[in-house]
Amino acid sequence: MDNQTKKHLQDILDAITEVNGYFEDTPKRFDEFFRDIRLRRAIERDVEIMGEATNRILKVHPEIAITNARKIVDARNYIIHGYDSLSADILWSIVVNHLPLLEEEIRMLLEE
Repeated sequence: MDNQTKKHLQDILDAITEVNGYFEDTPKRFDEFFRDIRLRRAIERDVEIMGEATNRILKVHPEIAITNARKIVDARNYIIHGYDSLSADILWSIVVNHLPLLEEEIRMLLEE
């Protein structure tokens, strides 16, 4: 794997680590997430980074083993272009349901 792809994978992992860090001292609770606009905006930014890095990887390695890679890019585009219709539920679902698998896959790819 080339160094640029490794850099993008590391960017994804760093963004996931940031998101996880937001909940380091507190349980992941939707009601608290929903009330904290700064937290939602920070997570939006991290998802944007994950999507952009994934998009750059797919341009060079469309076969890469990242589950739902295209959906990650689509989530980034939705946040950027559909910012006025982004629901907290969608963002929360990404955090709770999708980031654990993505983190596992990225770590495995970086170990190759």
